[in-house]
Amino acid sequence: MKSFSALATAVAGAALFLKTAVAAVDPIVIKGSKFFYETNGTQLYDYLGNGTTSDTSENTYTDPLAHSSSCQRDIPYLIQLRTNVIRVYALDPTKNHDDCMNMLADAGIYVIADLSAPGSSIVRDDPEWTDTLYTRYTSVIDAMHSYTNTLGFFAGNEVSNNNTNTDASAFVKAAVRDSKAYIKAQNYRTIGVGYATNDDADIRVNLADYFDCGDSAAAIDFWGYNIYSWCGNSSYTESGYDQRTDEFSSYNVPVFFAEYGCNTVQPRTFTEVQALYGSQMSPVWSGGIVYMYFQETNDFGLVSVDGNTVSTLTDFVYLSSQLALISPSSVNSASYTPTNTAAQSCPTVGSDWQAASALPPTPNAALCECMYNALTCVPNGVSTDEVGDLFGVVCGLGTNTCAGINANGTSGKYGAYGMCNSTQQLGWALNDYYEQQVAAGNGASACDFSGSAKTKAVTSPTGTCASLISQAGSGGTGTVTSSPSGTGSSGSGGSSSSTSKSAGAAGFSAPAHIGALQVACYVSVALVSGAAMILL
Repeated sequence: MKSFSALATAVAGAALFLKTAVAAVDPIVIKGSKFFYETNGTQLYDYLGNGTTSDTSENTYTDPLAHSSSCQRDIPYLIQLRTNVIRVYALDPTKNHDDCMNMLADAGIYVIADLSAPGSSIVRDDPEWTDTLYTRYTSVIDAMHSYTNTLGFFAGNEVSNNNTNTDASAFVKAAVRDSKAYIKAQNYRTIGVGYATNDDADIRVNLADYFDCGDSAAAIDFWGYNIYSWCGNSSYTESGYDQRTDEFSSYNVPVFFAEYGCNTVQPRTFTEVQALYGSQMSPVWSGGIVYMYFQETNDFGLVSVDGNTVSTLTDFVYLSSQLALISPSSVNSASYTPTNTAAQSCPTVGSDWQAASALPPTPNAALCECMYNALTCVPNGVSTDEVGDLFGVVCGLGTNTCAGINANGTSGKYGAYGMCNSTQQLGWALNDYYEQQVAAGNGASACDFSGSAKTKAVTSPTGTCASLISQAGSGGTGTVTSSPSGTGSSGSGGSSSSTSKSAGAAGFSAPAHIGALQVACYVSVALVSGAAMILL
């Protein structure tokens, strides 16, 4: 095996002529609660770095794996930290990632990619799982599946972060289900889909149980834990690591720290590394991701970057020293027989947990387009800012006018069209009310709403459209069993806006430990240089 310095030199000097050839490394597979290299069966412990850059707006970001020069600059430092996995919080699926993914593969570094992005994520206080988000998530899968050093995907990060918003987990679990189904339907190699949670004492056990329970097709393939309880010279018991390890001792999928590295005590000496990779934790945990690679105003960085110059910080030195001392015990896949085979039981819906086992429907752009084309009464030039107000009016009229577009994660009741874009949903509500008024003989002005609605020619559904609409039912509350074909798309049924019925603009769900003003920093830090720090 090449020394770190030799390999770093090789990577740093790698030519950027790799776009036509994708470097192949041994894919990582999951067996029971552990990760293994597919060919030789060696167990993988993650040593990660994380990072993603954003601009000043919360809805824009810079894809760190789309910039070859940045990867070429940073990979040698990741190698010095013995990094074998990085986490990327936001990728642009329209960009080419061959150069960076090849350089990472040459360095033996794998990638866990978050499927969401700022402005394209499930929002904890107004959760939806829509065809627009489905398009975003599946397009990232399309962009990354061919790289054998793609280890897995996160379908969400700290979406439910306290006991007031646990209903949002139903929507994230639907995203897990549909991402897994998409990978299978496209005949891609098996790539795991997981979730990264915060460490909230009120919900952490229920969260872990919920995402693992029920049908395996909808359950997570691995569990990421964002934990910052070991601060300074803490201990296995003082930090609560002993309790967390006990809680996951019977978990049936791999678990690892998706973020760690408390910075309330400076410098960070990373004494927790010895515990994480020691004999008490390594049988349960597959390592962890150090937050984070780049230094920003939140003061979590391992390096500072100025143009093409990288300067290692004190935390970098401490982490490197701690990692040099570890030697976690491992098992070979051939001799490993999983004993944790049972999924967790689903938590009961109540005051402490408000996500039902029933999940939102799979986004189906074809269904939404067919429905919208079959409507008589539709929105008329309604602006994004006005959508929420008009929903508030029409949903209060008639009988069950909005039943077909409702989505309630607590009751587990979802309309068939609740995953359509806001214009299509508004069209459904307006038309349902209009048809009720026509049936009552009051249809003359029922499709007006002060000029916000109009009638149009109807395209009668035939063939597949007729079948889809029939499954949805006349009230829009049926179950559509037909799977979407290809990636999601907003179709021709009006605007592809993802504005919600409550007029809450979709935003990035920031981790609990990062303030609202630091969201941009969080996003940029993750993979500006290319790495969170995961140790598997």
